[in-house]
Amino acid sequence: QVQLVESGGGKVQAGGSLRLSCVVSGVIFSIDTMGWYRQAPGKQRELVAVITSGGTTNYVDFVKGRFTISRDNAKNTVYLQMDSLKPEDTAAYYCNAHSVLLRGDYWGKGTLVTVDS
Repeated sequence: QVQLVESGGGKVQAGGSLRLSCVVSGVIFSIDTMGWYRQAPGKQRELVAVITSGGTTNYVDFVKGRFTISRDNAKNTVYLQMDSLKPEDTAAYYCNAHSVLLRGDYWGKGTLVTVDS
């Protein structure tokens, strides 16, 4: 199995920055893709960014140029650097690990990001 623990959320003014971290433990070698998702109040959870085991990244349009996903394999950690934050970025942010071998998706408990206008 895989365990994920997020941190780094908080409250920031519009235009500010935050860096989220996701520490991964368990059957790490089985993970194919890591991702960050978010869920705003009253809305469905949505994809923000993903990074493959090979380091390829992909972003949804509304964060391109503002957010950066990265990984530090030595620390078993995935990051989401969020710059130029907007009030509409306010949401709970969740770390996800996808494993073909384990045939499943694993989720952290989330970390809350609040952006004030």
